[in-house]
Amino acid sequence: MIKHLWRKYGTNPLDQILKVAQKEGKKRFLICWNRGMGDIALGLYGLNYRIREFLPDAQITYLTRPDLKEGFELLDDLQVFADPDWKRHVPLDLDDSLAKQGLKRSDFDVIFEKPDPTNWLIRQRGALIPKLKWHSKWDALCERFDINQNKHCVGVHVQTETFYSSFDRNWPLDYWKELFEKVTREKNGQILLFGFSPTPPIEIPGVIDLRGKTSLYDVLSLIKNRCTYLVLPDSGPLAMSYYLDCDFPVRIVSLWADPRHGVLKQNVPSPNPNLTHIPLLSPKKRDLRALSVGHVFQTLYG
Repeated sequence: MIKHLWRKYGTNPLDQILKVAQKEGKKRFLICWNRGMGDIALGLYGLNYRIREFLPDAQITYLTRPDLKEGFELLDDLQVFADPDWKRHVPLDLDDSLAKQGLKRSDFDVIFEKPDPTNWLIRQRGALIPKLKWHSKWDALCERFDINQNKHCVGVHVQTETFYSSFDRNWPLDYWKELFEKVTREKNGQILLFGFSPTPPIEIPGVIDLRGKTSLYDVLSLIKNRCTYLVLPDSGPLAMSYYLDCDFPVRIVSLWADPRHGVLKQNVPSPNPNLTHIPLLSPKKRDLRALSVGHVFQTLYG
Protein backbone atom coordinates (compact mmCIF):
# COMPACT_ATOMS: atom_id res chain seq x y z
CA MET A 1 0.00 0.00 0.00
CA ILE A 2 2.80 2.44 0.90
CA LYS A 3 4.63 1.63 -2.36
CA HIS A 4 1.44 2.15 -4.35
CA LEU A 5 0.74 5.51 -2.73
CA TRP A 6 4.34 6.64 -3.27
CA ARG A 7 4.21 5.68 -6.96
CA LYS A 8 0.95 7.57 -7.38
CA TYR A 9 1.68 10.70 -5.35
CA GLY A 10 5.43 10.74 -4.69
CA THR A 11 8.33 11.75 -6.90
CA ASN A 12 8.00 10.16 -10.32
CA PRO A 13 11.36 8.82 -11.59
CA LEU A 14 10.39 9.27 -15.25
CA ASP A 15 9.42 12.90 -14.69
CA GLN A 16 12.71 13.53 -12.93
CA ILE A 17 14.63 12.18 -15.93
CA LEU A 18 12.53 14.22 -18.34
CA LYS A 19 12.98 17.42 -16.36
CA VAL A 20 16.75 17.01 -16.55
CA ALA A 21 16.57 16.24 -20.27
CA GLN A 22 14.41 19.31 -20.80
CA LYS A 23 16.83 21.53 -18.90
CA GLU A 24 19.89 20.17 -20.71
CA GLY A 25 18.32 20.14 -24.18
CA LYS A 26 18.46 16.37 -24.55
CA LYS A 27 15.89 14.99 -26.96
CA ARG A 28 17.25 11.77 -28.53
CA PHE A 29 15.64 8.83 -26.69
CA LEU A 30 16.36 5.12 -27.06
CA ILE A 31 13.88 2.72 -25.46
CA CYS A 32 14.51 -1.04 -25.29
CA TRP A 33 11.39 -3.20 -25.28
CA ASN A 34 11.45 -6.97 -24.86
CA ARG A 35 8.09 -7.63 -23.25
CA GLY A 36 4.59 -8.13 -24.70
CA MET A 37 2.67 -6.86 -27.73
CA GLY A 38 -0.24 -5.52 -25.67
CA ASP A 39 2.12 -3.28 -23.74
CA ILE A 40 2.67 -1.22 -26.89
CA ALA A 41 -0.84 0.11 -26.38
CA LEU A 42 -1.00 -0.16 -22.61
CA GLY A 43 2.41 1.30 -21.77
CA LEU A 44 4.47 2.62 -24.65
CA TYR A 45 1.77 4.86 -26.10
CA GLY A 46 1.62 6.57 -22.72
CA LEU A 47 5.41 6.67 -22.40
CA ASN A 48 5.74 8.46 -25.75
CA TYR A 49 2.93 10.80 -24.72
CA ARG A 50 4.66 11.68 -21.46
CA ILE A 51 8.04 12.25 -23.09
CA ARG A 52 6.49 14.67 -25.57
CA GLU A 53 4.65 16.54 -22.84
CA PHE A 54 8.10 17.60 -21.65
CA LEU A 55 9.88 17.58 -25.01
CA PRO A 56 7.49 18.04 -27.97
CA ASP A 57 10.33 17.64 -30.48
CA ALA A 58 11.73 14.46 -28.89
CA GLN A 59 13.23 11.92 -31.28
CA ILE A 60 12.10 8.51 -30.02
CA THR A 61 13.74 5.27 -31.15
CA TYR A 62 12.78 1.75 -30.06
CA LEU A 63 14.89 -1.40 -30.07
CA THR A 64 12.77 -4.53 -29.88
CA ARG A 65 12.13 -8.11 -31.06
CA PRO A 66 11.15 -8.82 -34.69
CA ASP A 67 7.75 -10.22 -33.66
CA LEU A 68 6.90 -6.90 -31.98
CA LYS A 69 8.17 -4.54 -34.67
CA GLU A 70 4.88 -4.35 -36.59
CA GLY A 71 3.06 -3.04 -33.54
CA PHE A 72 5.15 0.11 -33.40
CA GLU A 73 3.78 1.30 -36.75
CA LEU A 74 0.50 1.86 -34.90
CA LEU A 75 2.23 4.61 -32.90
CA ASP A 76 3.14 8.09 -34.16
CA ASP A 77 6.46 9.64 -35.11
CA LEU A 78 9.14 7.20 -34.03
CA GLN A 79 11.87 4.95 -35.38
CA VAL A 80 12.11 1.26 -34.59
CA PHE A 81 14.85 -1.36 -34.98
CA ALA A 82 14.62 -5.09 -34.30
CA ASP A 83 17.36 -7.45 -33.17
CA PRO A 84 16.65 -10.93 -34.59
CA ASP A 85 18.51 -12.56 -31.70
CA TRP A 86 16.33 -11.12 -28.94
CA LYS A 87 14.14 -13.54 -27.03
CA ARG A 88 11.59 -12.69 -24.40
CA HIS A 89 12.83 -12.95 -20.79
CA VAL A 90 16.44 -13.33 -21.99
CA PRO A 91 18.90 -10.57 -20.91
CA LEU A 92 20.11 -8.40 -23.77
CA ASP A 93 23.50 -7.03 -24.76
CA LEU A 94 22.65 -3.48 -25.76
CA ASP A 95 26.01 -2.60 -27.27
CA ASP A 96 25.92 -5.70 -29.45
CA SER A 97 22.33 -5.01 -30.54
CA LEU A 98 23.12 -1.41 -31.43
CA ALA A 99 26.19 -2.46 -33.41
CA LYS A 100 24.01 -4.75 -35.56
CA GLN A 101 21.98 -1.66 -36.54
CA GLY A 102 25.05 0.49 -37.16
CA LEU A 103 24.35 2.45 -33.98
CA LYS A 104 26.08 3.18 -30.67
CA ARG A 105 25.10 4.55 -27.28
CA SER A 106 26.46 8.02 -28.06
CA ASP A 107 23.81 8.37 -30.80
CA PHE A 108 21.29 8.95 -28.00
CA ASP A 109 20.96 11.39 -25.12
CA VAL A 110 18.72 9.24 -22.90
CA ILE A 111 18.60 5.44 -22.91
CA PHE A 112 15.91 3.39 -21.16
CA GLU A 113 17.30 -0.15 -21.07
CA LYS A 114 14.66 -1.32 -18.59
CA PRO A 115 11.67 1.02 -18.91
CA ASP A 116 8.95 0.62 -16.29
CA PRO A 117 5.74 2.13 -17.70
CA THR A 118 3.61 0.19 -15.21
CA ASN A 119 4.94 2.30 -12.33
CA TRP A 120 6.13 5.40 -14.20
CA LEU A 121 2.72 6.06 -15.77
CA ILE A 122 0.42 5.16 -12.88
CA ARG A 123 -1.08 8.67 -12.93
CA GLN A 124 -2.33 8.19 -16.50
CA ARG A 125 -4.71 5.42 -15.45
CA GLY A 126 -8.31 6.45 -15.81
CA ALA A 127 -7.26 9.56 -17.75
CA LEU A 128 -5.22 8.86 -20.89
CA ILE A 129 -6.90 6.92 -23.72
CA PRO A 130 -4.32 5.12 -25.89
CA LYS A 131 -5.03 5.55 -29.60
CA LEU A 132 -3.47 3.22 -32.14
CA LYS A 133 -3.62 4.64 -35.65
CA TRP A 134 -5.04 2.51 -38.45
CA HIS A 135 -3.83 2.75 -42.06
CA SER A 136 -6.49 2.15 -44.72
CA LYS A 137 -3.96 0.14 -46.75
CA TRP A 138 -4.36 -2.67 -44.21
CA ASP A 139 -8.11 -3.08 -44.80
CA ALA A 140 -7.54 -5.22 -47.90
CA LEU A 141 -5.41 -7.75 -46.00
CA CYS A 142 -8.47 -9.64 -44.77
CA GLU A 143 -9.46 -10.45 -48.35
CA ARG A 144 -6.70 -13.03 -48.81
CA PHE A 145 -8.38 -15.32 -46.28
CA ASP A 146 -11.25 -17.58 -47.35
CA ILE A 147 -13.95 -16.38 -44.97
CA ASN A 148 -17.64 -17.08 -45.59
CA GLN A 149 -19.21 -13.64 -45.37
CA ASN A 150 -22.72 -15.11 -45.15
CA LYS A 151 -21.91 -16.25 -41.60
CA HIS A 152 -20.91 -14.06 -38.70
CA CYS A 153 -17.36 -14.42 -37.37
CA VAL A 154 -16.21 -14.80 -33.78
CA GLY A 155 -12.52 -13.98 -33.38
CA VAL A 156 -10.74 -15.90 -30.62
CA HIS A 157 -7.29 -15.94 -29.03
CA VAL A 158 -6.99 -19.25 -27.19
CA GLN A 159 -3.54 -19.02 -25.59
CA THR A 160 -2.15 -15.73 -24.25
CA GLU A 161 1.41 -17.16 -24.30
CA THR A 162 2.06 -15.10 -21.17
CA PHE A 163 2.41 -16.83 -17.82
CA TYR A 164 2.35 -15.65 -14.21
CA SER A 165 3.46 -17.75 -11.29
CA SER A 166 0.44 -16.76 -9.19
CA PHE A 167 -2.34 -17.37 -11.74
CA ASP A 168 -3.10 -18.44 -15.31
CA ARG A 169 -4.69 -16.05 -17.80
CA ASN A 170 -5.79 -18.91 -20.04
CA TRP A 171 -9.25 -20.46 -20.18
CA PRO A 172 -9.09 -24.29 -20.35
CA LEU A 173 -8.89 -25.70 -23.88
CA ASP A 174 -11.88 -27.99 -23.28
CA TYR A 175 -13.99 -24.93 -22.45
CA TRP A 176 -12.94 -23.27 -25.70
CA LYS A 177 -13.89 -26.35 -27.71
CA GLU A 178 -17.29 -26.51 -26.05
CA LEU A 179 -17.85 -22.82 -26.82
CA PHE A 180 -16.84 -23.31 -30.47
CA GLU A 181 -19.31 -26.19 -30.86
CA LYS A 182 -22.12 -24.10 -29.37
CA VAL A 183 -21.36 -21.11 -31.61
CA THR A 184 -21.18 -23.18 -34.80
CA ARG A 185 -24.10 -25.49 -33.98
CA GLU A 186 -26.56 -23.17 -32.23
CA LYS A 187 -25.76 -19.82 -33.88
CA ASN A 188 -24.40 -20.94 -37.26
CA GLY A 189 -21.32 -18.84 -36.67
CA GLN A 190 -17.71 -19.43 -37.65
CA ILE A 191 -14.66 -19.16 -35.43
CA LEU A 192 -11.42 -17.43 -36.45
CA LEU A 193 -8.50 -18.62 -34.32
CA PHE A 194 -5.67 -16.11 -33.82
CA GLY A 195 -2.25 -16.82 -32.34
CA PHE A 196 1.39 -17.63 -33.07
CA SER A 197 1.35 -21.43 -32.91
CA PRO A 198 -1.19 -23.92 -34.38
CA THR A 199 -0.88 -26.12 -31.32
CA PRO A 200 -2.66 -27.75 -29.72
CA PRO A 201 -4.65 -28.72 -32.84
CA ILE A 202 -8.34 -27.79 -32.85
CA GLU A 203 -10.31 -29.65 -35.50
CA ILE A 204 -13.96 -28.62 -35.25
CA PRO A 205 -16.23 -27.89 -38.24
CA GLY A 206 -16.69 -24.13 -38.59
CA VAL A 207 -13.38 -23.32 -36.92
CA ILE A 208 -10.86 -21.59 -39.22
CA ASP A 209 -7.43 -21.96 -37.67
CA LEU A 210 -5.29 -18.96 -38.61
CA ARG A 211 -2.70 -19.49 -35.87
CA GLY A 212 0.79 -18.99 -37.25
CA LYS A 213 -0.57 -17.75 -40.60
CA THR A 214 -1.16 -14.08 -39.89
CA SER A 215 0.74 -10.88 -39.23
CA LEU A 216 -0.49 -8.38 -36.67
CA TYR A 217 -1.96 -6.30 -39.49
CA ASP A 218 -3.76 -9.38 -40.87
CA VAL A 219 -5.34 -10.05 -37.48
CA LEU A 220 -6.46 -6.46 -36.97
CA SER A 221 -7.80 -6.29 -40.53
CA LEU A 222 -9.84 -9.44 -39.93
CA ILE A 223 -11.12 -8.10 -36.61
CA LYS A 224 -12.05 -4.74 -38.13
CA ASN A 225 -13.61 -6.03 -41.34
CA ARG A 226 -14.84 -9.56 -40.69
CA CYS A 227 -15.50 -10.12 -36.98
CA THR A 228 -18.83 -9.33 -35.36
CA TYR A 229 -17.67 -10.71 -32.03
CA LEU A 230 -14.42 -11.33 -30.15
CA VAL A 231 -13.78 -13.59 -27.16
CA LEU A 232 -10.36 -12.85 -25.71
CA PRO A 233 -8.44 -13.35 -22.48
CA ASP A 234 -6.23 -10.55 -21.14
CA SER A 235 -3.76 -10.61 -24.04
CA GLY A 236 -2.09 -8.62 -26.78
CA PRO A 237 -4.96 -8.95 -29.30
CA LEU A 238 -7.39 -7.60 -26.70
CA ALA A 239 -5.34 -4.47 -26.01
CA MET A 240 -4.47 -3.85 -29.67
CA SER A 241 -8.07 -4.19 -30.89
CA TYR A 242 -9.57 -2.30 -27.93
CA TYR A 243 -7.40 0.78 -28.52
CA LEU A 244 -7.59 0.81 -32.33
CA ASP A 245 -8.49 4.40 -33.21
CA CYS A 246 -11.13 3.85 -35.88
CA ASP A 247 -14.89 3.34 -36.06
CA PHE A 248 -16.14 -0.23 -36.63
CA PRO A 249 -18.77 -2.32 -34.83
CA VAL A 250 -17.57 -5.18 -32.67
CA ARG A 251 -18.71 -6.82 -29.44
CA ILE A 252 -15.86 -8.00 -27.21
CA VAL A 253 -16.27 -10.42 -24.33
CA SER A 254 -13.03 -10.58 -22.33
CA LEU A 255 -12.12 -13.22 -19.74
CA TRP A 256 -10.35 -12.28 -16.51
CA ALA A 257 -8.74 -14.33 -13.76
CA ASP A 258 -7.47 -11.09 -12.17
CA PRO A 259 -8.86 -7.67 -13.17
CA ARG A 260 -5.78 -5.76 -11.96
CA HIS A 261 -4.20 -5.94 -15.38
CA GLY A 262 -4.51 -4.80 -18.97
CA VAL A 263 -7.36 -2.68 -20.25
CA LEU A 264 -9.22 -2.99 -16.94
CA LYS A 265 -6.29 -1.48 -15.06
CA GLN A 266 -5.99 1.32 -17.62
CA ASN A 267 -9.69 1.99 -16.95
CA VAL A 268 -10.54 4.18 -19.94
CA PRO A 269 -13.03 3.72 -22.81
CA SER A 270 -12.01 2.58 -26.27
CA PRO A 271 -11.46 5.32 -28.87
CA ASN A 272 -13.80 3.24 -31.08
CA PRO A 273 -17.36 4.53 -30.42
CA ASN A 274 -18.92 1.35 -31.86
CA LEU A 275 -16.96 -1.07 -29.69
CA THR A 276 -18.90 -2.82 -26.94
CA HIS A 277 -16.75 -4.38 -24.23
CA ILE A 278 -18.10 -6.79 -21.63
CA PRO A 279 -15.44 -8.06 -19.21
CA LEU A 280 -16.25 -11.30 -17.40
CA LEU A 281 -14.49 -11.84 -14.09
CA SER A 282 -14.04 -15.34 -12.77
CA PRO A 283 -16.26 -15.94 -9.71
CA LYS A 284 -13.27 -17.63 -8.10
CA LYS A 285 -10.28 -15.33 -7.64
CA ARG A 286 -7.39 -16.02 -10.01
CA ASP A 287 -8.99 -19.21 -11.32
CA LEU A 288 -10.41 -18.81 -14.81
CA ARG A 289 -11.72 -22.38 -14.73
CA ALA A 290 -14.61 -21.11 -12.59
CA LEU A 291 -15.95 -19.07 -15.53
CA SER A 292 -18.49 -21.31 -17.28
CA VAL A 293 -18.96 -21.85 -21.00
CA GLY A 294 -22.68 -21.18 -20.69
CA HIS A 295 -22.08 -17.78 -19.10
CA VAL A 296 -19.60 -16.76 -21.81
CA PHE A 297 -21.94 -17.95 -24.59
CA GLN A 298 -24.97 -16.14 -23.19
CA THR A 299 -22.97 -12.95 -22.67
CA LEU A 300 -21.59 -13.11 -26.21
CA TYR A 301 -25.05 -13.26 -27.78
CA GLY A 302 -26.93 -11.42 -25.05
